Amino acid sequence: MLTADPTERQPHHLEDLEEELAAALPETQGSRFIPLISRWALHVVPFILLSAAAWVLWREFHEINAAQVAAAMRAWGQDAMLAALGLSALSFLLMGLVEWLGLRWAGARLPWTATLAGSFIANAIAHSLGANLLVSGAVRARYYGQYGVTLRQVAATTLFQGFSFGVGLSSLAGASLLLAGAEEIADTRIAHPVADIAGLVLVAGVAGYIGLCALRRRPIRGFGHTLKLPSGRVAIAQAILGAADNAVAAMIIWSLLPDGTVSYFSFVGAYAPSVAAGLASSVPGGVGVFEGSLSTLLANAQPAALAAAFLGYRLAYFLIPLTLAAAALALDTLRRRTA
Repeated sequence: MLTADPTERQPHHLEDLEEELAAALPETQGSRFIPLISRWALHVVPFILLSAAAWVLWREFHEINAAQVAAAMRAWGQDAMLAALGLSALSFLLMGLVEWLGLRWAGARLPWTATLAGSFIANAIAHSLGANLLVSGAVRARYYGQYGVTLRQVAATTLFQGFSFGVGLSSLAGASLLLAGAEEIADTRIAHPVADIAGLVLVAGVAGYIGLCALRRRPIRGFGHTLKLPSGRVAIAQAILGAADNAVAAMIIWSLLPDGTVSYFSFVGAYAPSVAAGLASSVPGGVGVFEGSLSTLLANAQPAALAAAFLGYRLAYFLIPLTLAAAALALDTLRRRTA
């Protein structure tokens, strides 16, 4: 088990980005918390989800019908859907490990069960409402407050999770693009020279981040902000756990595609930029943008089978976790009000 050294570069004086996020979190707590989540969930999310979903389905899949998609889903079999749910659970478990490491790096010591629950609730809700640091930080502050975690520690943990995801996705994408052969890459619309160059750049970027964390003893400054870095070994843990998490998440869709559609490494090479495009769009869950990008990059995927895989992915990795997280948060809120 990877453990952050509590004596090593602890953020006793948290830096600018953490300070800004921590300063914003009080406006999301108490009586303001439910209106914040409701405003996102009841107004923004349905409109964007429906609009984006309708657009991508019309553009990419207007030549198929519901019967074809249903047939592709029936072809999975029960075992494939159970495997997708298991992969989703494993992904959230890996996020919990990153959360535990981030909390320890921030100076907070929580029971493993509380860390796992807080991570699941925050990530499941943030996945669907969008990768928004303020929303995920608000959920963490709401849950971790009962354990004495300060807002600054919540802010540090939220940023730690974000960096872990980004470094992990870059590690996975870079390695996959380099490992995929020319014939495998041909199953996508990514040119082989582009795949090699992108893979080298991504791997070099991750190596540079780890090296900077290992060598830099002071916070980095740029664009009017300062940011404190973890130690080199913690950065390595971020890359490993983040890559494993993204690899498992990518496998959910890949495992639901018909055999022989695309190799796993080539699929990840298309999956990673599609995830990045979804995040950059600020659309909740990247819905529509993610599907549009991935369907464009997968040259040989059957439209009906791909549409079915998207639905299975959204169900296993978004809808079911969101429902469980919302119920858990509601029960925790009710328990504290009646205590």
